Amino acid sequence: MAQAITGKPKARKHRKTGKRSKNERVTNLISIVVGAFVIAVSFNSFLLPNDIASGGINGLSILIEHLYGFNPAFIQWAINIPLFFAGMLLLGRRFALQTLVGTIFLPLFVLLTSHWGVPTENPLLASIYGGIGVGLGLGLVFRGRGSTGGTALIAQILHRYTGMSLGLCIALMDGLVIVAAGFLLSPEQALYALIGLFVTSKTIDIVQTGLAMSKVAFIISSRSEEIADAVLHDLDRGLTRLDGHGGYTGDNRTVLMVVLSQNEVPELKRLVQTVDRDAFVIISHTAEVLGQGFKLE
Repeated sequence: MAQAITGKPKARKHRKTGKRSKNERVTNLISIVVGAFVIAVSFNSFLLPNDIASGGINGLSILIEHLYGFNPAFIQWAINIPLFFAGMLLLGRRFALQTLVGTIFLPLFVLLTSHWGVPTENPLLASIYGGIGVGLGLGLVFRGRGSTGGTALIAQILHRYTGMSLGLCIALMDGLVIVAAGFLLSPEQALYALIGLFVTSKTIDIVQTGLAMSKVAFIISSRSEEIADAVLHDLDRGLTRLDGHGGYTGDNRTVLMVVLSQNEVPELKRLVQTVDRDAFVIISHTAEVLGQGFKLE
């Protein structure tokens, strides 16, 4: 009887885990497809009509379309499909499969939305809003644990086989496209492309970490217990006590670490100043906080 009871919960737990895993895969797939659609709309509405080649295969397809008149969607397929197989061969099946959905759907959506209207012919507005749209789409793709292939895949291969940092490899790939835009289009178009690339990178960060920027405060004081009590009861925030040692004196010190929201910072400073005007306080940005009292994903 005991063995039977022990076995049942295990079976239910296994089914729950499998269901959760399946739901997560579906959610990731939807995120990648929606992200690819947003990228395609931003590409056709802002970047392509204004010749903003802000890096990546999208930017390269704009340059080739400008020179030879080929449809950007077919250019992207022609470049991404061989890269997909190269990635599978050099980086492994698991990594390459993460790019499969983006590799297929992004050019497809570029083709399907190619006749949509153009909101602006101002290249500055196009670079800003195109950059926001591409960054939003890429952020969704990354949240779905996917990729759109292209120069990001080339950067991964370079990173794996040259030892260069991934960030440097991506910057190198995008930089080559923008430099080419400077020669093939105009130096001014390359400058607009840089604006678009910058906006894209910042938008990706926002999608990944959210708009709410939290703060982390480190407080060193001889009256740490009183400050801790004020934080716990007046500010209603948890805290962590860390053991520290004075670098010059070698004395033992208690360091209080408090994670709080932006609008709680003034109240924290007021509480610390009320208890100990000589307290040493460090307050810095933190990109993301997960756990009780903060968001969980």
